Amino acid sequence: MTSDTPLTHAIPPTLSATPLTTVKRGRGRAIDDGQALLDFIDQTLICHVGFVVNGQPRVIPTCHWRDGNHLYWHGHGKAANIADAAHSTQKVCVTISHLDGLVMARSAFHHSANYRAAMIYGVPEAVTDPEQKKHQFERFVEKISPGRWPLLRPVTDSETRATGILRIKLDEASMKVRADGVLDDDADRDWPVWAGVLPVIPQWQPPEQDAKQTAAYPPPAWPGM
Repeated sequence: MTSDTPLTHAIPPTLSATPLTTVKRGRGRAIDDGQALLDFIDQTLICHVGFVVNGQPRVIPTCHWRDGNHLYWHGHGKAANIADAAHSTQKVCVTISHLDGLVMARSAFHHSANYRAAMIYGVPEAVTDPEQKKHQFERFVEKISPGRWPLLRPVTDSETRATGILRIKLDEASMKVRADGVLDDDADRDWPVWAGVLPVIPQWQPPEQDAKQTAAYPPPAWPGM
């Protein structure tokens, strides 16, 4: 499948339950707000694309970005997660997750994690128009480093042909969030061991300039700046 229609507006998806997205375990942690899903997609950089090739399941980690109500990813045009998925009528499953903390309880059974996670299903559409592909290249680069695209050497036609881009709609998705403390049994409250949350806070390290670059240039921006 192919689609080269440009998208310019963010359309929050409706997180209505389908047979694939109905949250059965931990329903109280399910997020139904479509904007929350869009924000989570925009804030994260890595997703995992699950698909089937010749009866064999595969899960490919890759970077992702969003344009309107579609999720995009890219890869070499001949890679399985691009070439095979582009010609399939089967849905793929894209998962995105982020660990926010470890929940340390008084019992092993009640140890848990604070997290944000989303599952998105859809039949991939290939972006084939060269200008639309270049537009999506820009969307991706600007996500990982705002303001960097106009500074780069322009993309060549051969690079555009060699790179495949797929997208799926965001109209069949679910999201769960745990942002809580320890949920021990009342009988364990006085057990003599430390209990609480170990928060995880991602942090970028100082930039490391290419050793082959002799001139000094301003470091790039990065997400969250």
